Amino acid sequence: MKFRIGVSALALLCLAALAAEAAENCAPVAVQDKAPSAGKDREKEPIVPTQEWFKRDADPDKVVTSLEIFLIFTVLALAPSILVLLTSFTRIVIVLSFVRRALGTQDLPPNQVIIGLSVILTFLVMTPTITAIKRDAIDPYTVENPKERITQKEAFSRAVSHVREFMFPQTRAEDLTLIMDVTKQPRNPSGWTEADVPTEVLIPAFVISELRRAFLMGFALFLPFMVIDMVVSSILISMGMIVLPPILISLPFKILLFVLVDGWQLVIGSLVQSFF
Repeated sequence: MKFRIGVSALALLCLAALAAEAAENCAPVAVQDKAPSAGKDREKEPIVPTQEWFKRDADPDKVVTSLEIFLIFTVLALAPSILVLLTSFTRIVIVLSFVRRALGTQDLPPNQVIIGLSVILTFLVMTPTITAIKRDAIDPYTVENPKERITQKEAFSRAVSHVREFMFPQTRAEDLTLIMDVTKQPRNPSGWTEADVPTEVLIPAFVISELRRAFLMGFALFLPFMVIDMVVSSILISMGMIVLPPILISLPFKILLFVLVDGWQLVIGSLVQSFF
């Protein structure tokens, strides 16, 4: 037993001696390895941002990068508003909602179908504008040759010009004049031209015009269905069925009329053609 304890103690002493010797031999190497790596770390950006990395006042390039990231996130946050206000989405979704209300079907078609169809029709109407923006703004900005590449400001200016080309024909002169007068824009002696209208003035005028056209189309859709409701109500009153709701009787006739005249084709065709 004493022999085994002595052998174990001797083995532990040998392991301790070897560990100490290894530590002494490795210590200078670790110092030497750390010395050049510290210089490399000063030249490169840290993988994990530190507090010093966020201090960007002395580096203009880093400030520009931060502004670009901020603008990208801002555009992403405003993307739904841009879709609603600068495209044909507003008119389409309002007219389709009027169709559902005129028919008297409460949730048919459902909101998901109406919004999805509105988005698809919006891309259909905006295809020429999207194609022009890709051709004149996105492709020159992302080209690999630096000599042919345009600046970000120029790409944005070209994209806005194509959107304005779509919005101007759809905007009424009366709505445009109203917003120009409200914002007190300088008037030329010969009157306002397209170049005199700022984009921030064109957008609200375009939205007002879209709302007016959408409600006019909705009113035209309501008329035939309103006639059916009046006829059914008159028949029920003459028969003495005052307690029976007229909508229960008129709803099947309205749906039948809408199907017989191929109403969806007429509505969608009129919507798309109203932009061209």
